[in-house]
Amino acid sequence: MFYYLGEALVPYVSAFNVLTYITVRTGGAAVTAFLVTLAIGPALIRRLQQLKIGQYIREEHVTDLHSLHKSKAGTPTMGGTLIIASTVVSLILWGRFTNELLLLATFVLCVLGGIGFLDDYIKIRRKHNLGLTAKAKFVGQIAVGLLLGLYAFYNPITMSATYVAERDVTDWRTLVSSLVQQGLSDVPSPGKRFWQLLPAEVRIRAEQNPWEFAWNELAREEFRKALNAAMAQPDVYTAESMGSLVLTAEAHQLLSAKRASGSLSELERVRLNRLLLEAAFSDSIVSTPPGLHTKVEVPGFRRVLIPLGGVYVLLVVLILVSSSNAVNLTDGLDGLAVGASIMSLLAYTAIAYVVSRADWSQYLFLIYVPKAAELTVFGGALLGAGLGFLWFNCHPAEVFMGDTGSLALGGAIGTMAVLTKQELLLVVVGGLFVVEALSVVLQVASFKLRGKRIFRMAPIHHHFELLGWSETKVTIRFWIVALIFALMSLGGLKLR
Repeated sequence: MFYYLGEALVPYVSAFNVLTYITVRTGGAAVTAFLVTLAIGPALIRRLQQLKIGQYIREEHVTDLHSLHKSKAGTPTMGGTLIIASTVVSLILWGRFTNELLLLATFVLCVLGGIGFLDDYIKIRRKHNLGLTAKAKFVGQIAVGLLLGLYAFYNPITMSATYVAERDVTDWRTLVSSLVQQGLSDVPSPGKRFWQLLPAEVRIRAEQNPWEFAWNELAREEFRKALNAAMAQPDVYTAESMGSLVLTAEAHQLLSAKRASGSLSELERVRLNRLLLEAAFSDSIVSTPPGLHTKVEVPGFRRVLIPLGGVYVLLVVLILVSSSNAVNLTDGLDGLAVGASIMSLLAYTAIAYVVSRADWSQYLFLIYVPKAAELTVFGGALLGAGLGFLWFNCHPAEVFMGDTGSLALGGAIGTMAVLTKQELLLVVVGGLFVVEALSVVLQVASFKLRGKRIFRMAPIHHHFELLGWSETKVTIRFWIVALIFALMSLGGLKLR
């Protein structure tokens, strides 16, 4: 709402333009979600208490753990509704819902939260600690993952190189000389078309001294910016000037889509123009492969991409199912899961901002995702809601998030990993969740194969409880580990 309000008021008062800034709206979303959570939290907790929606504590399996946690019996659960509601309210105020990535992230948050809500509701009705069957829960998570994966596959959120970076030009002298030569010719050609779109002052300088752009870094940067501005134009391709170009299948597909619909999205338009530029100046512009939206980056390596094709959809499903269940497994101590989630959200919120900027993503050799800027606002809202919930969830907890919150938070983190094109980095960003999930896998495998347990109890946070660590000590130390993982992921961006 504030974004559109700012746009409407800018012609009258230019200061309102700040309402359209990503950083301002991210901060506003975080503060709003935090305050909304604090405002409605007490009333929601009282209502849950009145409805007797309390947590049930199992005594079987580990008696010692029951003695530690039995005082929590009856504490209101389903508190995840507080996180989701505060986030949505904040996004309504600060988000820009014409952005498809924001809609996708909000959809996953709410739907997975709904699955968790149903699980919690069944537990309350049955007065037992078991809700939805594992199969039913997996089916719901897989369905959400499939929807997200299929959307990302058929509606690319990014494409191979669009705007020209400094490293994309292999021979500046050849590029500028060819542009000048074709531009001054009377014969229609691809180079003449690009030349016509350059600013007059740049053309004059190139005519007078084309060598300047070969050795002068400032001149090259000015020329590169002018060329990128030309590539943003909607009608670069004309049959008269570019009909002789040998185009790739991807370029033909984009041209066909333009003829069918009359226009292309900004991302598609610039990608088409980049392909035209590559075809026209193959001797001086780096050629880029298609299908970047179905490739994943290997963290820590420069432009090492794994092509997956249709298998990418399955990867998205795996990420959604794994991340939501990993947070669910971590949700066993007061404040543990929401605090660790905050650390992961901090990392992915920063990453979303970086990959949404062409300059920063090019500098760090990251995949550029133009529309990811709005995910920064989404991350900010969820951060604020998480901090607000932690206010009530810290030890001794007044409310538990339940599966409503853990599935929603895990799904949101996984979705941000997918939509920022940093899928594999999730293993580092959510390192604590990986450790928690891995402890369960190892425990089950060891017991089935050897008849022995590795840990006193899994997930691993209960192991440390049974070793004698206080709940607060386990939680805070695990928060520290989660923060270290998040910082490692951000620091690793520069390694490439």
